[in-house]
Amino acid sequence: MTTGTLITVAPTGAESTKAEVPALPVTLDELVRTAKECEALGAAVIHVHIRDDQARPTLDQGRLRETVAALRENTDLIVQLSTGGAVTDPEAERLAVLDAGPEMASCTMGTVNFGDDVFLNRWEFIVELHTRMQERGIAPEYEIFDLGQLTTLRRLLDKHGLPAGGHVHVDFVMGVPGGMPGTTEALVACRQSLRDLPEGTTFSATGIGRSTIPVLLASLSAGGHLRVGMEDTVTYAKGRPVESNMQLVARAVGFAQLAQRPPMTSADVRELLRLPPRS
Repeated sequence: MTTGTLITVAPTGAESTKAEVPALPVTLDELVRTAKECEALGAAVIHVHIRDDQARPTLDQGRLRETVAALRENTDLIVQLSTGGAVTDPEAERLAVLDAGPEMASCTMGTVNFGDDVFLNRWEFIVELHTRMQERGIAPEYEIFDLGQLTTLRRLLDKHGLPAGGHVHVDFVMGVPGGMPGTTEALVACRQSLRDLPEGTTFSATGIGRSTIPVLLASLSAGGHLRVGMEDTVTYAKGRPVESNMQLVARAVGFAQLAQRPPMTSADVRELLRLPPRS
């Protein structure tokens, strides 16, 4: 069992609107301030979506580069850019996210129904994303929305080799309408299937909406890591909106400490994921 806990904060996402969720960080200043506060609490990785001047999801290359630079200048967090974007974003723009030079990026292992929409991830696109990250030394976080996507990951690694650095890290995204449920039973099934992946593979788990706390507790008890943030839930408890991302990170840190698996520093996580030290 891992002795520390990797905590990722996903502060914004591409689904919620600023009008509906006023506390959502959508400007660069808001994002940087959130990142610094979450780092001080114990987050080591930030999973980043960006917004335009109207607070709409965007993959604008200039904004992505500016965001990566600002986060590096103001924090020691590992910057993980989302290559998922919004479900309507074209593949070419999603691939171009890597041009912004993040240390990490997401790599989703298959197509999934996403509420009333479809999050499309063709095999050819997955391969292209994986191999570009290999070439550029970007560490992927393989996002798993359903159990069968772990088989896709095994196929990917068998055919195209290990990721940059050689360490495999996955994130179980649980509770999306159309994907696997956010339950202990589903997490255990995923955890068991990791035996088919390279030795030393690590995992985080993300509980969407009301599955946040069950998934958090199940992941900790199974030796996994945590992703929390307003991308994944805007409700702290029944009838109680989230006030800030820091509130969610603080709760995750508290649970990790109770499990005697305190938060890992960004330096610890770079060593775990075999990323080069921050220059």
